Amino acid sequence: MNYLSIDYGSKRIGLAIAIEKIIEPISGIKNDANVFKNIQSIISEYKIEKIFVGVSEGEFARATKKFVEELKNMLILPIETVEEAVSTIEADQIYLINKKKKKDYKKTIDSIAAAVVLRRVIGS
Repeated sequence: MNYLSIDYGSKRIGLAIAIEKIIEPISGIKNDANVFKNIQSIISEYKIEKIFVGVSEGEFARATKKFVEELKNMLILPIETVEEAVSTIEADQIYLINKKKKKDYKKTIDSIAAAVVLRRVIGS
């Protein structure tokens, strides 16, 4: 089964895929007027069968849940929310261990966090 994990952000959305349980962060997308069109393109390209969306706590959780509801209204795929507690902290550690360039941090950290969430739910 092919999965998509989404780390929702107000400006940028991190993405990761799992194809036959092999997890890979992919390029994130801007959270703009094209966000749903871009997600649909990714679903088609990778033949996604299920989506996981990380939900944090507090005020931002409301915005994320609203996004999930809009996504559910547009797609027929199963969509599941997942607690994403400390996924960004774990992503930071992975980023540092792999000695990535600091200039790439902002555009990749959300996708690494999405991969962390995906690893938790599919058990790879």
